[in-house]
Amino acid sequence: MEVNAIPGTGRPASIAVAEDLYGIGRWGCGYFGISPNGNVVVHAPTAAGHTSIELMQIVDGLRARGLDMPVLLRLGNLVDDRIHQLNQAFQKAIEEVGYRSPYRGVFPIKVNQQRHVIAEMARAGAANGHGFEAGSKAELLIALSELSSRESLIVCNGYKDAEFIDLGLQAIRIGFKCFFVLETPQELPAILERARHWGVRPLIGVRLKLSTQVDGHWSNDSGDRSLFGLTTRQLIDIVDRLREEDMLDCLQLLHFHLGSQIPNIRNVREGIREACRYYLDLHEDGAPLGYLNIGGGLAVDYDGSGSNQTNSRNYTLDEYCIDVVEAIADCLDPHGAPHPVIISESGRWTVAPMSVLLFNVLSVSTFDAEPLPDTLPKDLSEPVKCLLDTLQHLRIRRLQENYNDAIYYRDQLRQGFRVGRINLRERALGENICLTILNRIAALVPQLDRPPPELEAMRHQLSDIYLGNFSVFQSLPDAWAIQQVFPVMPLHRLDEVPTRDAIIADLTCDCDGKLDRFVIGGEHVATLKLHEVQEGQEYYLGVFLVGAYQETLGDLHNLFGDTHVANVHVNEQGQLEFVQEIHGDSIADVLSYVEYQPDELYQRFRQLAEQAVREGRISVNQRQEMLSLYSDGLRGYTYFENG
Repeated sequence: MEVNAIPGTGRPASIAVAEDLYGIGRWGCGYFGISPNGNVVVHAPTAAGHTSIELMQIVDGLRARGLDMPVLLRLGNLVDDRIHQLNQAFQKAIEEVGYRSPYRGVFPIKVNQQRHVIAEMARAGAANGHGFEAGSKAELLIALSELSSRESLIVCNGYKDAEFIDLGLQAIRIGFKCFFVLETPQELPAILERARHWGVRPLIGVRLKLSTQVDGHWSNDSGDRSLFGLTTRQLIDIVDRLREEDMLDCLQLLHFHLGSQIPNIRNVREGIREACRYYLDLHEDGAPLGYLNIGGGLAVDYDGSGSNQTNSRNYTLDEYCIDVVEAIADCLDPHGAPHPVIISESGRWTVAPMSVLLFNVLSVSTFDAEPLPDTLPKDLSEPVKCLLDTLQHLRIRRLQENYNDAIYYRDQLRQGFRVGRINLRERALGENICLTILNRIAALVPQLDRPPPELEAMRHQLSDIYLGNFSVFQSLPDAWAIQQVFPVMPLHRLDEVPTRDAIIADLTCDCDGKLDRFVIGGEHVATLKLHEVQEGQEYYLGVFLVGAYQETLGDLHNLFGDTHVANVHVNEQGQLEFVQEIHGDSIADVLSYVEYQPDELYQRFRQLAEQAVREGRISVNQRQEMLSLYSDGLRGYTYFENG
């Protein structure tokens, strides 16, 4: 354990090293930090101020309640705080600019559809009129059941059939401002027909297909090739049709969406300026409008770099809000146009920090060489002799040559084994000598001023593989699908210096089931610094900022189901409350998702066991033990269970 302390603080110096190494102060949004005893803490906002709770305290509480790892931890306090921060920042910008309309946020339900999250969102947002964006009938049903304030808006995106439209019209009848955003011209006739049927004046919006494109992974969500939105010709046709139907007054909202993660603030301003040109011309053409929906895009700084890279952002929340409000006012004021209500769909930013994936490490595979024996056989083959000679003549000025020799003689060794000239024991000896060479070269590479790329890559090639008790495909699908970088770090032992370079494999036995993209010391790297796992002691890791999309997108790869979920809240007295514990999928659950009937499977196995009794292979008692094991297996957790 590190004993040196930072002068004047009493804190181990290694904690400052850990803070810089894992970047927790850069991506933690002020919510996460490290305690003096080396554990990750969450600084939970409450009405009485912030209270710090160690995540290991939560882990202990989960295990005491029978929830094994992995667990998706939801920190309810953070949702309240994010909603408050977002609305306060827009209100501050509105006052500073002298803007003459309010802000109304809507949370896109698709970002996290879990009931507890949506209920918390509705409760926290009620005071600010924070509503929901619904992209399907199911999501609209959720919005209608959760919202209590008629000040909260409902924005209906996506392609809408008659039943979807009817539900939205009923929402208008009971007092909600429920907007139908036209994604295609084909939706308008259906909306008009159902509105006439119910005698309701619909609230209509149009989605623009802006030419503005954004930086980063989500650039295809914008520009001419974006999947959704109306062309200028289609927009004019809709305006003309509404005028013909004497319903142009129903066109009240203009909507655009540049992407769910916009790293560059310049793109935000450019998109708003272009949208405001549409707004001005439509307003002059007789459409009352009154609402401007700027979509999502408020980015999460996943890597803590504060840059315009895909996994980051080069602006703060306050800067985002002031730029949005200023850009709209600057475009409209010279023309005397009224200021519209500003709507944003900031889903990713709102919920990403609230969820942390917790898991334990089951085992570690290393690429360390074994100590060479004191005496070696005299009749060694030529490749093994050459490897020994290379080992004895390692020189820092000849590292590339030494590396080339080691790989060449290792390949000769393997070829000799394939054709039977070298036996298994000698191959094992030669492989170990080669591994010794490679590890020593890797240790010397940092001393080179300009190491060749091949030698720089050795640290990754020789890194440990930590086997984590989780599934990338189930719990972190974006890490696999779009190479999203999430912050990963140990939950404890941060008062010790981590000495191992590692990647993290999951339980799926799939070559893509791994985490090998990290941010360490502010740089994107292929390995993560971790502590050596101590025998008989659990080692816990956390993946942070996973509250957006990951629960919804997770699939059943390898039939690993939903993890356990724990919803926790810190009350005003600073006490930790386990609000809800949701047990993850059993094996029977996931089998039913892929159309197997667990009872039918059990009966088939019972018949096999009974046949084995008749054949004299097992006894009746052994049959009962087998059936009990099979039944317990169906009820068991899909992940690794202790005991």
